Amino acid sequence: MKTITLIRHAKSSWATQHLDKQRPLSSRGILDAHKIAEEIQLFLPKTFTIYSSTAKRATETAMIFTQIFSCPIESIIFSDDLYTFDHLQLEKFVKSCEDRYDNIILFGHNDAITNFVNKFGNNFIENVPTCGCVSINFEENSWQTIENGKIQKVIFPKDLKYYDSINRV
Repeated sequence: MKTITLIRHAKSSWATQHLDKQRPLSSRGILDAHKIAEEIQLFLPKTFTIYSSTAKRATETAMIFTQIFSCPIESIIFSDDLYTFDHLQLEKFVKSCEDRYDNIILFGHNDAITNFVNKFGNNFIENVPTCGCVSINFEENSWQTIENGKIQKVIFPKDLKYYDSINRV
């Protein structure tokens, strides 16, 4: 059995002029990342492998999560191949993962994440928002052969109690 937890990077800042790949997280994004990480650590498997896009907003999100999970930041595997908005490229990446990894946490971008979830999950999700998390289980024993997964958990920032009380930036 294989499990992938897809996490869209947290909300990025548009306050300064940066190239897309260099945009940092906004203050709201940082808060969302902390809250979502605290929530999902309750249902994570004992062992997992973490992959992240090399875009600054994704790497910062992944680093916050690893801190909450008490994992070394060095355990994150950064890949330029995950700086993609195309679900076919994301699918290619996932299907190339080593089978010795049964549980993957992946930090990436939309539209790739939403379209991947809708292709491989059993429930339609209109949009995975920033810092949204979707976990999918597959019966297959090889990443290369994954097909019809079952969504196990969906957590979006708006689903958490604190969300209504924050100042929306």
